[in-house]
Amino acid sequence: MPDLNDEAIRAPQNSDKKVHPKKVRPVSESLVKYRALRAQAEAGGPPEKIEAQKKRGKLTARERIAYLLDEGSFQEIGLLMESRCTDFGIKDKHIKGDGVVTGFGKVNGRPIAVFSEDFTQLGGSLGRTHADKIARIMDMARDAGVPVVGILDSGGARIQEGVDSLDGYGEIFLRNTLSSGKIPQISVIVGPCAGGAVYSPALTDFVFMVKGISHMFVTGPEVVKAATGEEVDFETLGGAQTHSSKSGVCHFMANSEPDCFRQVKELLDFLPSNSSEPAPAIETKDSHDRKVPLLEKLCEMDPRKPYRVHHIIWWLADDHKFMEVHHGYARNIVIGFMRLGGRVTGVIANNPSHMAGALDINASDKAARFIRFLNCFNIPILTLVDVPGYWPGVAQEHGGIIRHGAKLLYAYSEASVPKVSLVLRKAYGGAYIAMNSKLMGGDFNFSLPSAEIAVMGPRGAIEILYSKQIKEAKDEERDALKAKLAKEYSDKFASPYQTASTGSIDEVIEPASARATLIDAFELLRGKKRRDSGGPGNIPL
Repeated sequence: MPDLNDEAIRAPQNSDKKVHPKKVRPVSESLVKYRALRAQAEAGGPPEKIEAQKKRGKLTARERIAYLLDEGSFQEIGLLMESRCTDFGIKDKHIKGDGVVTGFGKVNGRPIAVFSEDFTQLGGSLGRTHADKIARIMDMARDAGVPVVGILDSGGARIQEGVDSLDGYGEIFLRNTLSSGKIPQISVIVGPCAGGAVYSPALTDFVFMVKGISHMFVTGPEVVKAATGEEVDFETLGGAQTHSSKSGVCHFMANSEPDCFRQVKELLDFLPSNSSEPAPAIETKDSHDRKVPLLEKLCEMDPRKPYRVHHIIWWLADDHKFMEVHHGYARNIVIGFMRLGGRVTGVIANNPSHMAGALDINASDKAARFIRFLNCFNIPILTLVDVPGYWPGVAQEHGGIIRHGAKLLYAYSEASVPKVSLVLRKAYGGAYIAMNSKLMGGDFNFSLPSAEIAVMGPRGAIEILYSKQIKEAKDEERDALKAKLAKEYSDKFASPYQTASTGSIDEVIEPASARATLIDAFELLRGKKRRDSGGPGNIPL
């Protein structure tokens, strides 16, 4: 047994004194064995599998973790775990880690949990041990109160393990649900994700995909063709572009894996570690009372003329920075994160450049889920309103706009974080109510001087109120009469001053000073007491 007084292994008492070992001790057999096992486990799959992964333009499981985490911060858990399956020679392969790397690390100095599926080991397929590792890291993350980032690249359930693999998915889905609203959950799809595997990402808060390498679908192209006769390729059926623009499954789309992990890190900077903490605040050099001249120009614009609401958001935000969520989906409403006075704020804004900013089924779903996320994680909500109403049509009615629109009403009413609204140009009818109106629980509701707030737009209203008078007018006088009546209606019934006189709007504000007004409002609301809802409600899904 080594002598602990031996100078070769004892810490020096005097830093100026050099310690010269009497002899070099051989590395113990146990250390040699441990290091060999670790090297084998860290190597991943066989070289030819790794080479095939690279040829597809994909990173390995550990390279992905390295791109995500701060250098040297990764602490792995379950490195040497192996499959317990004894059929089809799985156990004899001694695959260390069972096709998934799990552990903890830091992103910009803040701790997170991470798991990364390894396609080079049995195609990243999910067996029971694989699932147990993911479930364990999710349990630890929930107990520790840190976000989970799952990096998915898997062929799906491991057929060799039968129902055990399906039970493994059930184990993960349960934890996704138990963690929902408690810790942020992020899914990064960097390969195939098919069958039951797609429902874990769908249960998480945000899904990232990469063009050309990410695919998600419940049934693949071959099954679709056999069942329905439809011919479709992987990219069209379940690629990043499809899910970011048509289905709404994907929240963020990247051009490459490094770009994807950059976006994940950017998102994490906006999020609190858990539902009991505030989102991280930062100091900003952007002046609190910086003027917003763009809003003055907006007051002079024809209320029917389209514009991108992004420009308004950029002008209001600290340092003109805005991270949009669901950029390509339901573009008639814009959602995302920015900072006001250094503090994270969630934004929901009608976008007149698409469908005139009207609400429809997809926009209602998109905004409602984001509002519920913000409410879970103590992030204040800014609503920028420029909405002409609900999008009309048979497809919307038969698709359930009543049911889907109710989700938005429910989400705003349920949210007890600070809620501030600014009516930019118009707010008509039921859509005015839905966009965080005062009696729906808005804390501060502001308006620009040129805004129109009414049951319906002046042009539509006069066609109903003065239909007889308009019909009886001479053709050459009709347009002038309509313009006169619309002006009278607007001044009397659609004016923001009329709405302010009843208290439905708290204040009509100076456009150029909107940024300072909003920052002051949220600052006042920082101490707002959250409402105890008395338990979960029944959102109209």
